[in-house]
Amino acid sequence: MAGNPYISANGDTMEQGGRSLYGKGPMFTLNNFSSKDFIVKDFIESLTDEAQPPSRRSQGPAPNAFDAKPLIRAFEQASKRLNELSEELEVKETELSGAVKRAEAQHASNVETLGRKLNRTVDSFQQLDSNLTSDRGGKWGGNIAVETGKKLEELDRQRRRAMDAHFLIQCWDEVSNRGEVTLLENLRRSGTGEGKIRSARIAKQLLRISQRLDPGSHSLSGGDQKTNGVTNGVTGARHFNTREIIEKFIETLENDMLKLFDDFYRRQNFEEMKNCATVLQDFNGGASVQAAFVNQHQFFIDRSNLVTDEIGGDQETWVRLSDPDAELPGVEPGLQSLIDEVRVVVQEESQIIKRAFPNPEQVSGKFIQRVFQQSLQQRLELVLDKAESESTLAYLRLLQAARNSINTLVEDLKAHGLTEHPDPVSSQTSQLLDQQVDELFTPYFGGSAYIDKEKQNLSELYRSLLFKFELFHSRRQKEPKTYLASLRSRGQELLSSAREATDAYVKSLNLESMSITQKRILLSVAGIKNTAADDTTTSKNNPELDLTENDGRLNTQFAKRMLKWLAEGVRRGLELSGGSETPKDVAALHNLLLRNMGENYIELFLDAAAEAASTAENAKRDAPDLSYIVGLKSAISIMHLMQSCTNTLLIPLASTSLTIRRDMEKNARTSLLRMEDHINIIEQRTIDAVLNWTTRLLTNQSRTDFRPKETESDAALAQSSTPTCAAILKFLSSFQTSSKSTFSGGGSNLTNLLTEIAAEFRSQLLEHFKKYQVNRLGAIMLVRDISAYVELLRSWDLGSQYNNTLEVLVEVGSLFVLKPEAIKERIRGGRATTGQETNGQGRDGNHAQTNGAGDNVGGSALATVNRENLRPYLLKREDYMEVGMQDLLYGL
Repeated sequence: MAGNPYISANGDTMEQGGRSLYGKGPMFTLNNFSSKDFIVKDFIESLTDEAQPPSRRSQGPAPNAFDAKPLIRAFEQASKRLNELSEELEVKETELSGAVKRAEAQHASNVETLGRKLNRTVDSFQQLDSNLTSDRGGKWGGNIAVETGKKLEELDRQRRRAMDAHFLIQCWDEVSNRGEVTLLENLRRSGTGEGKIRSARIAKQLLRISQRLDPGSHSLSGGDQKTNGVTNGVTGARHFNTREIIEKFIETLENDMLKLFDDFYRRQNFEEMKNCATVLQDFNGGASVQAAFVNQHQFFIDRSNLVTDEIGGDQETWVRLSDPDAELPGVEPGLQSLIDEVRVVVQEESQIIKRAFPNPEQVSGKFIQRVFQQSLQQRLELVLDKAESESTLAYLRLLQAARNSINTLVEDLKAHGLTEHPDPVSSQTSQLLDQQVDELFTPYFGGSAYIDKEKQNLSELYRSLLFKFELFHSRRQKEPKTYLASLRSRGQELLSSAREATDAYVKSLNLESMSITQKRILLSVAGIKNTAADDTTTSKNNPELDLTENDGRLNTQFAKRMLKWLAEGVRRGLELSGGSETPKDVAALHNLLLRNMGENYIELFLDAAAEAASTAENAKRDAPDLSYIVGLKSAISIMHLMQSCTNTLLIPLASTSLTIRRDMEKNARTSLLRMEDHINIIEQRTIDAVLNWTTRLLTNQSRTDFRPKETESDAALAQSSTPTCAAILKFLSSFQTSSKSTFSGGGSNLTNLLTEIAAEFRSQLLEHFKKYQVNRLGAIMLVRDISAYVELLRSWDLGSQYNNTLEVLVEVGSLFVLKPEAIKERIRGGRATTGQETNGQGRDGNHAQTNGAGDNVGGSALATVNRENLRPYLLKREDYMEVGMQDLLYGL
């Protein structure tokens, strides 16, 4: 708007280029109003702000009256500008509205034109459809066309059949009258696959015609078949042997096809291979071409020499295979290499077979059969023969590894799909693969062949492991009766006869007939050092036999090794044989475990421990040797291990056979009860031995222990207990420590054992104190002994019920130290008196301290005892003739 005056903030105006009378007015365009952020209120406020000078806005209230002229002029200018913009906007709106109307008219015209065209198209389609589906339509109705096509196809088939029949008649005429197959030869040499297939079919048809029209040629023997060209003397016609002519052509055609098939195979021309295979399929079902493909395959040619290669692995490898404690090995390298190659070859050849044969699944099946029955079987036999010559365990482990590896091969082939690739193999091929694996391993699992090998392996290992143990216990009847002495004697005696024992071991396991590897492993398991492992004759270089006392004791690690070997055999059996024979096999291994671990190990030790307990029971001079008790801990632990293995591993595997499961449970229960009976006998003999020895020690109690002289009072009071008491405490403490270590789990076994001994020992003490005269100083010693006994028995933690019975023993001690009046009070059930009422004093006038004879806040235990039973103790007091005591005795 050049040349127009602008409105200033104070209402003055000016011309453009010079100073105006009014301030410059606001400037805005349509863009200011088309923005999304436009707000009317803000727009009005901006006009008002621009109309006020900044100096006035920053100062306080204007001193003069409000001047509205600048605002009025600003709004006038804005209103004028808005009117101009409104006019411009109206012009643009009019132009755009006209353009929209023109576009809508054009669109309506286009839609109408396209609608007419679509209607015409639909009408044409309906008319055509009506003509095709109408039974009475025009000349080219649909049903008529279809019927015409069918008739043409039928005529074409009849024409072909007529031509084939005509050609067949020509061929037969040529064969029967001229003895030639020129037409068939021309057809065979046509160079097309269709021609070869047709010549083969016609040749087979000619052979059938020959059987019907010329039966004489089929009834001739081999020597009479050379009658081609014979002239009939009557008619003058020549007679040809049609059968021989046709068979020669078929043989020529078959050989030609086989040669072509081989040539195409070398050139990887799979289409022509399939043509040849299709031709040969009509001759004999394709047997010849399939045999040629399989037998002449390069894989079998290359492997025919390699399959008999020397079995890999050095001697250390075979030693690890034969070591029962070593990790399970892998497959023999040569066999694994063959399996890997079979996986690749079968997958690759299956694709060739699929493209080269009309019946690929059948050909693939024959190829797989040849692979398994020739290559894999030959190599597997060599590997297992070598392993069996090394050791039984090596044979079993390699058999397991080979079976697993071949099973993995089969699963890979099934997953690959072979001729069905990339889909899984068909059910027929899958069944064939499983059948090949079963046939491959049937010789090794037929009957009891496999389980006999497992039993032989475990028997050899168990016998070797327990060799020294059985050797220690073999001469038990000739040894001294004390346990440790018997072990030492056995060690010395057996060390002197090591050669004889080892020779017996060699003969029992037939080591001389075993390989060097197996002999080395078994001697190592037996703990025998073989200085000449390569010498198979033991008598020339006898192994070193190092016997110790520990060889006659049970070893939990031995039991764990035995169970580990058994578990390996069970797992191997489940992987290899399995099926319905599993319960029977598991039962055989269970019986083997019971016989070796149960009878030859645990029960043999328990027999020795029972004899040692019997010797301890009859000990006369020296303290009984109860060291055999420690071995019961290992026996019980091994029993638990064997029972756990039986219940959690073996018996559940026999669940499919109720009879076998019951037999296994019965055998396990019988064996366990037999071992428990052994332990019960040992415990009872141990109880008798302990009580017999405490009785003997109590019998040796000196008469002066409880009647010391006044001159010996200082020495007597200085002792905490009598020598007899000290000996008994030491013996019982040692026994309790051994028992607690043996029955480390605590429970009823330990409690019952100690309770029975403690109860009988308490009875022994009650009878013991009836036999000795007691003076004042001796009463103090007696009470000290009783306190020591009670303290020991209470430390056994036999329960409050038994501890209450010890109070009677404490009260019996008080009968020797209390005055008659205090005893009467106790008998009546009153409170116990203090130590000032005791009958004896210590050094320097101090009253003797007696545990159990002090204050008792409850009733006295003497109140529950029959008074007549107290008389024997009171009569043993030195002052029993005094008036107070006599009065007490009279009251009883």
